[in-house]
Amino acid sequence: MTTKINRRAWLKSSLLAAGGIGLAPSLAGAAVTRVSPHVAPINPQSLLWEHDPMYKEKAPALKARLLANENPYGPAKKVISSISEAVSLGNRYAHSDAATLIDMIAEKEGVSKENVMLGPGSTDLLEKTAIVSFLDGGNIVSADPSYMSLINTSRGIGAEWKPIPLKADFSHDLDAMASAIDSETKMVYVCNPNNPTGSITNGAKLKSFCKTVSKKTPIFVDEAYLEFMDDAENNTMAGLVAEGYDVIIARTFSKIHGMAGLRIGYIIAQPERIESITSKVRSTMGLSVTSLRGAITSMKEEQFIADCKSMNKECRDFTYSALTGMGYDVIPSNTSFMIFPIEMDGKEFLKAMFAEGVGVRAYNFLDKPWCRVSMGTMPEMKIFLEAFKKVTA
Repeated sequence: MTTKINRRAWLKSSLLAAGGIGLAPSLAGAAVTRVSPHVAPINPQSLLWEHDPMYKEKAPALKARLLANENPYGPAKKVISSISEAVSLGNRYAHSDAATLIDMIAEKEGVSKENVMLGPGSTDLLEKTAIVSFLDGGNIVSADPSYMSLINTSRGIGAEWKPIPLKADFSHDLDAMASAIDSETKMVYVCNPNNPTGSITNGAKLKSFCKTVSKKTPIFVDEAYLEFMDDAENNTMAGLVAEGYDVIIARTFSKIHGMAGLRIGYIIAQPERIESITSKVRSTMGLSVTSLRGAITSMKEEQFIADCKSMNKECRDFTYSALTGMGYDVIPSNTSFMIFPIEMDGKEFLKAMFAEGVGVRAYNFLDKPWCRVSMGTMPEMKIFLEAFKKVTA
């Protein structure tokens, strides 16, 4: 108990921005050449290597990097140009660019600029929200399994997690989540579409849930993968912010915009909720002029976004068909990845796949191992399937 109290006091006094509390390390891999009408090919060896914590040595070069839900086609060519041009402004703070991007986001989401907060990726904003919300303990309700950043940060500073298993169709059990709320609940977290399952919870049902439950406690809806959906406009909860409900919506430029390494995202929420965060941690000071200029340009690249969505769907349908044809029970995905149970130990599976030059992720839930594979280019998905057949033969 003493450790938790001291940790909270230290956090209060230093007003720290969150920085990866309790996050699982990424697995190994190097980038591969992209195939896109928008982007010139890159040299895969020009990027940094990651290290696989299982091996404690540099992992083999990957033929297919399918482990981090990255967009293999981005950033868009015009975004790259904007970033290059912005480098010469690196001696100046980017407050005006941040204000421009906030105005663009506010217009897109139908809210005021006071409803918008920027951050270096949506994960940073999840963690900052956790820190300011759980300094004095309490509990957080979420689905299980789900994306763990907000939950792990909350637990790291002393909060209790109340996990609610997903339903049989892998949607959120909204009734059970509502029943789990008590006087100590300080937030409900919903990832929709969900990671790592790729599943969706019905937009109309979730909206009704948010309207009712947000009167008791704030609801954080993580929509990092929303833009990959065919019916995104009917599944976003962003409109609830304009209606005055106490919901926080997270979006990111890391996924469909292809800017994961550039670190920029945003939340929209009620002004007082934004103020509760910015009164303790910094917002736009954590952003670079290059990322901001890239995001401003990317918001205008509607054809690039549409093409990425289309190519992702083509690869997703192809991979789903191949895996189900092999007898695997793949969860239908609304995202840039899919997940399915496998019949071998997760660590052994990863080692074997990495040895074939393919990076994927392994999870364990419902008492069995699962493979999560991100959607790459079509050539990468064919490499994945060949390696998978060999490894599981």
